[in-house]
Amino acid sequence: MVSLPTGYLLRVGPPSVSAYLYLREATGMSPKTHQQALAGIDGAWAAVHVIHAPTGETVAMGRVIGDGGWYFHIIDMAVLPEHQRQGLGDTILTWLLDRIRQDAPPDAFVSLMADPPGRSLYERHGFKDRSPRNVGMSRLLERQVDDD
Repeated sequence: MVSLPTGYLLRVGPPSVSAYLYLREATGMSPKTHQQALAGIDGAWAAVHVIHAPTGETVAMGRVIGDGGWYFHIIDMAVLPEHQRQGLGDTILTWLLDRIRQDAPPDAFVSLMADPPGRSLYERHGFKDRSPRNVGMSRLLERQVDDD
């Protein structure tokens, strides 16, 4: 069971595309196009977002992507700066992990990539830095444009 501070509402499902794009921008995440956001939202295994009730603004979000069998990756964890330090990220992460526990097969592998300020949140939820045994890597693939 997850709980939020007074004035916040947890909504199961992703935020709107415009709110998703705004949250990414406002929290310093890499910008995405409308098409990328729509595809990402549609491809989520699970998603949740938080509404600030007095304003109706979407102020936080998180998603899980994965194969539904054993591999799950937590992504797009974002809380607007003015709403941080109130437990919203903790609530979102708790909800996402509970969803995986409830609906995934036993022994699900859950991974994430995080910015250094998020380390303590993830460690509180049992995530461990796997280096030097494992190495996390990423790469952006540029699209090849034909000159024809």
